[in-house]
Amino acid sequence: MIHPQAIVEPGAKVAEGAHIGPWTYIGDGVEIEQGCIIESHVVIKGPTKIGTGTHIYQFASVGEATPDLKYRDEPTRLTIGERNTIREGVTIHRGTVQDRGETIIGNDNLIMAYAHIGHDSVIGNHTILVNNVALAGHVCVDDWAILSGYTLVHQFCRIGQHSFSGMQTAIGKDVPAYVTVSGSPAEAKTINTEGLRRRGFSDSAVSQLRRAFKILYRQNLTLDIAIQRLETMLSDTPEVKVLIDSIRASERGIVR
Repeated sequence: MIHPQAIVEPGAKVAEGAHIGPWTYIGDGVEIEQGCIIESHVVIKGPTKIGTGTHIYQFASVGEATPDLKYRDEPTRLTIGERNTIREGVTIHRGTVQDRGETIIGNDNLIMAYAHIGHDSVIGNHTILVNNVALAGHVCVDDWAILSGYTLVHQFCRIGQHSFSGMQTAIGKDVPAYVTVSGSPAEAKTINTEGLRRRGFSDSAVSQLRRAFKILYRQNLTLDIAIQRLETMLSDTPEVKVLIDSIRASERGIVR
């Protein structure tokens, strides 16, 4: 399943049943597991591991060294999980020794055309990065988050579970779980109601999360007092714990 016009270096490992298209380059230290489809004109450099069933489209550059000026060709990694779709022109860089030394992408993600994932970023599961999303280094995107086209994310920011960004949003602080943001700079607008309903959240849970959003953003409370109010909702709405945890985990401060 390796096209004769593909270049696969001797130090690469390609599982039986993986498909490698023509004019694709697979470098030393690359591991490609079963069921992967690597289309034509893709460049993959290592150390990089690509999980089962991942599909990488033409002109993607995966596992390249970061342009971070502190990088000195140390042996850092990129790890990509299972069943990811990585579309045309996507760029994904390996990590740096100044952080975890590894860029990590989980399972079942859709990374659309010309998106960029910077060094040491961590992408969870079931996320969507729409065309031309750009993540600086050290960014974390939690499960089920959706970043619309041309969203820009500053380094060290965290994007919470089930959150959503509007198109052309510039994110410079952490986005709490469930929250929809838009604008430049990003502003919190509402709860990601439609996304939550599509994922099976009950009408009651969505309603309570909308109430939680108002406590956090519409009552002019300090963050500590807002969290105290949110904690009173936990017995009736356990989903609020994810929101509270995402706020407490913030190091840059939240979009507010």
